[in-house]
Amino acid sequence: MSRIGTFPSTLNSIVLETVKGMSWMSYDSGSFSEDRASKGIGRVKIQDYGPKPFVVDINEATLKNNTFRTALWTGDYFQITLMSIGVGEDIGLEMHPDVDQFLRVEQGQGLVRMGMNKHQLPFEVPVYDDFAIIIPAGTWHNVINTGKDALKLYSIYAPPNHPFGTVHRTKAEAIEMEEGYGHDHG
Repeated sequence: MSRIGTFPSTLNSIVLETVKGMSWMSYDSGSFSEDRASKGIGRVKIQDYGPKPFVVDINEATLKNNTFRTALWTGDYFQITLMSIGVGEDIGLEMHPDVDQFLRVEQGQGLVRMGMNKHQLPFEVPVYDDFAIIIPAGTWHNVINTGKDALKLYSIYAPPNHPFGTVHRTKAEAIEMEEGYGHDHG
């Protein structure tokens, strides 16, 4: 393994590594630093780093994201996206027939609604910071921001649900761009 660049003793750096001819970027958020909160992911651009190996403080990346949806990593078998849902807004009623989904709330509060029929969503649960939401393939679902601040979450899709490099600045842009990509929004 060879390293390109320096690795300071503070462990707050971006490192480009080469192992067996494969290069990737990793990020150490300063887990050994007393002042971790002020260091953050600011040095790593929020973009799609897949399918290369990648390390990131997912909490900090999620909190930094201000777009409706941005793909952070897209591979052959799963995808991570970051989402920021505005006050009073929602993800939008949707169903992925062949995609399992995991959501984790990093900031805010919301209401999750799910069911097997888009007109009947009997599963309703409030969610808050650190809650995980598991959505099996074929399940209609929506997440509504019920709080006073943006609802920040990340999503893991298996298999990927959006094209590599997806960035949707707003929900309206997401709906427009996903037409014809096989998304069912009810």
